[in-house]
Amino acid sequence: MHTVVVGTSGVTASDVLAVARDGARIELSDEAVAALAAAREIVDALAAKPEPVYGVSTGFGALATRHISPELRAQLQRNIVRSHAAGMGPRVEREVVRALMFLRLKTVCSGHTGVRPEVAQTMADILNAGITPVVHEYGSLGCSGDLAPLSHCALTLMGEGDAEGPDGVVGPAGELLAEAGITPVELREKEGLALLNGTDGMLGMLVMALADLETLYKSADVTAALSMEALLGTDKVLAPELHAIRPHPGQGASAANMLAVLKGSELTGHHQDDAPRVQDAYSVRCAPQVAGAGRDTLAHARTVAERELASAVDNPVVLPDGRVESNGNFHGAPVAYVLDFLAIAAADLGSIAERRTDRLLDKNRSHGLPPFLADDAGVDSGLMIAQYTQAALVSEMKRLAVPASADSIPSSAMQEDHVSMGWSAARKLRTAVDNLTRIVAIELYAATRAIELREGLTPAPASRAVIDAVRAAGVQGPGPDRFLAPDLEAADTFVRGGHVVAAVEPVTGPLL
Repeated sequence: MHTVVVGTSGVTASDVLAVARDGARIELSDEAVAALAAAREIVDALAAKPEPVYGVSTGFGALATRHISPELRAQLQRNIVRSHAAGMGPRVEREVVRALMFLRLKTVCSGHTGVRPEVAQTMADILNAGITPVVHEYGSLGCSGDLAPLSHCALTLMGEGDAEGPDGVVGPAGELLAEAGITPVELREKEGLALLNGTDGMLGMLVMALADLETLYKSADVTAALSMEALLGTDKVLAPELHAIRPHPGQGASAANMLAVLKGSELTGHHQDDAPRVQDAYSVRCAPQVAGAGRDTLAHARTVAERELASAVDNPVVLPDGRVESNGNFHGAPVAYVLDFLAIAAADLGSIAERRTDRLLDKNRSHGLPPFLADDAGVDSGLMIAQYTQAALVSEMKRLAVPASADSIPSSAMQEDHVSMGWSAARKLRTAVDNLTRIVAIELYAATRAIELREGLTPAPASRAVIDAVRAAGVQGPGPDRFLAPDLEAADTFVRGGHVVAAVEPVTGPLL
């Protein structure tokens, strides 16, 4: 099994994916253990002094003015975890919780938190044992970190609350730890706070969304090319020299992908035949511009994620010169903004894909295709309601594109008076990515059927490869009406698994 070694300088996106989705094992580097021990010495020294130090010998948030005596400090750390584990609603997905916990471990191992090495090792042991804390949908405002979600994880570390075992069964965390031979942690000064104060949940969901959207954008380039082909459009608008004079990198990449898919097609270039057209509709002609803008948004979001992955997010932090200083690095604004930005880009990509699907089904705009791609229009409805489903998904994506980060509700008696809502932005982006996958799948389903209905014209070799792969995956081709939901589900599985890209790349070479 793949092993991820956590050091002091952060982790990579591929590390997060390996732990969250593939169950990779975690090891702490010798450098990280040494940094943990050194920072802990600083915290212990400060804890022994009579002067109050925030997070070490004081209360938290609006209660930070109270100095906590030594005999109450362990109780203070336990209490902050128990009281902050106040989430409600549905359980958050296992991969999200694993990413959340792994990214908190990443910051702990930076040596800036003052957490003991044994606490970090226990976090790694829990992940390696396949134990997943039960975390709930609601509770994070994305400031002072993802407090409630991280508190539920810390509760498991203490052997309290509920968690899911490696067999998928939820039970008391203490029992699951005992079965795995893991001793619960007795938290000391600073440690409870350090386990809660990070942007780890929203960052984990950003990393996973970026991975999914990278594949989805390539898949959308392919389905846009198939729709252009099915509509007998012109691929002249994809010429590199046209995109060179508006040099947005994403636009050029999308146009190049579409051009590669369409190479050798007998269907493109017929726009001057029976019903001459000077230009194709925007949804066809401007596909690279819309998808390209989304790709450039992905690039910006990836830069933010990389910076955050290299960060140590905690408050207060232990600095190399021995100071323990309060700060505002836990504010989720940098991550929240790009999460919202990605939801906007995804909604627009879904919207333009739906417009191409609708064009394929409308006999007045499809240039010779049967109404709704039906076998016997009137007797058969064809893909009429598939487009309804697609439109419903697009409508929801537009609602999900409304920014969460534009909102803020003060909390903690006005001490935390401006929050990011980054967790909420991440949660709605996950739904948007799911919906976009289904929208692309419906366009794929319609476009492949439409191409097969163009008798006497041979599609591009890459298009043929996609059609053959889709049919082999159980997505049926043209014919009389049938129970449509299973076909759409099979198309969704095909897109979700990255099989669109896998089908064309042996013909086109690697897509950009």
